[in-house]
Amino acid sequence: MKPASVQLSNLNLDMAGVKRLKGLTHTIPSDGITALVGANGAGKSLLLRTMHGLIRPTSGKIRWGEHLAQDRRALMRQKPSFLRRSARDNLVFALRAQGWKPKAAKIRADETLTWLQLSDQAEMMASHLSPGQQARLAMARALAIEPAVLLLDEPTASLDPEAALALEELMVFVRDQGTKIILVSHSLGQVKRLAADVLMLDRGKSLFFGPTQTFFDKPSHQKIETFLLAAGFWTTDKTGEVL
Repeated sequence: MKPASVQLSNLNLDMAGVKRLKGLTHTIPSDGITALVGANGAGKSLLLRTMHGLIRPTSGKIRWGEHLAQDRRALMRQKPSFLRRSARDNLVFALRAQGWKPKAAKIRADETLTWLQLSDQAEMMASHLSPGQQARLAMARALAIEPAVLLLDEPTASLDPEAALALEELMVFVRDQGTKIILVSHSLGQVKRLAADVLMLDRGKSLFFGPTQTFFDKPSHQKIETFLLAAGFWTTDKTGEVL
């Protein structure tokens, strides 16, 4: 699978008369995990949905790698919704919507459920699964179409530590198989563990884009220092000197 890359060129988004994304211009690498971080309302989820094509930008452009049609991108929302059907039927429906034939869709659905350790829950109603199982089912639905890029919006936000760790391990596996991941996360510990690079937004503007280590070790803006300090990743001594 060829990795996906995306170029943002002066990307702007206005909603209800409010500028929500402002002049974003970056080329996101074609491999690894890129984390989108920032305070609530910074524009992270809006950017993710705009990149996926669910929201049309007011101006500017988003250019994906030439091999990457929209059906090669998959989005996992923070609070995924499911059909009132079994776990298997949710996957089959998603695959059929992508043009898979019925028999092939069922085979692929069963393969993916096995991979995500959901075979025993295949006939259960999706709404009856535990939060961790629902997160794995949402991931299974995204991965079943074999995407070149996976867009994840707070995938572990509602999970207990064990379930969150299991999903992180899956992200690493998918990344290592060549799928590009763009991850929205409020967990800076998760970002530090998983991401190769970080894009930080502040009220729709870009404050930082670069290597994860640089983001944590050498913050280039006072707002980044404050953000890291609030999350416990940046400290100062009594004289105000940064430690």
